[in-house]
Formats: sequence, structure tokens, C-alpha cells
Amino acid sequence: MAKSLNKVQLIGHLGKDPELKYTPSGVAVATFSIATNESWKDQEGNVQERTEWHNIVAWRKLAEICGEWLKKGRRIYLEGRIQTRSYEKDGVKKYITEIVADDMIMLDGGTPRAAAEHEGAPAPADNQPDGDKDLPF
Repeated sequence: MAKSLNKVQLIGHLGKDPELKYTPSGVAVATFSIATNESWKDQEGNVQERTEWHNIVAWRKLAEICGEWLKKGRRIYLEGRIQTRSYEKDGVKKYITEIVADDMIMLDGGTPRAAAEHEGAPAPADNQPDGDKDLPF
């Protein structure tokens, strides 16, 4: 069977402070968004810009680090994987695509590095509880 790869690397700015919650079983989960910007010159020579927003979710120790150290506007490097999941809200099935963070480095000061594997956190493949039953949202 052929191998596959699901890896994302982003450098961007936080759109708001991370929201840190705990699942009913006590697992930390932080959610936040990162903005990445792209610019180019159009055919008339005018500079055009586009901002892409990425939904991020971090689990366990990395979630706690993000909740403590990250603030709106901070520039970070983030590694993770793309995940699409579904949930039901008001009887309507909805889908969300997000980046599950495995590693984060603050690029504009603060602690130099916060990786998911630090302090005994599980490897990235185990960086999320089984099933959606532990999701607080």
C-alpha cells in the first residue's frame, strides 16, 4: 500500500486569543484562528492582497501552552494536519475543516518553542481523543 502525507506548515498571525476548554474527561483543547496573507501584482501593476483564515485546534499540553502564551496578533509557526469533521447544531449537520496542531513556535518573542511531544504528551498521531464524544463544541 502506498504511503500518504497530511502535513501543514503555516506562518501567520492569530486572529484572536485562543479559547482553552477541557473535555468532560479532562483533556485540554484550544481553538483559535491564524491569518496568512498573500500579495501579488495584477495585470495593471496594482498590488492585490488576500487573507486566508485557518481554524486551528490543539490538544493536551500543546493546548495549555497555546492558551497561556498566545495572544491576538502574535506571529507563530505552526505544524499540523488537515482534518474535516462533522457535528450537528440545531438539527443541521455541519462540517468544519481545521488544522490539528502538532507543533508551534512563537516567532515574535515569548517562550522559544512549544512542541506537542514535550513533557510526555503523546505522539502527533495520538494527539486527539478517540471519537467526537470528547469535543466540547
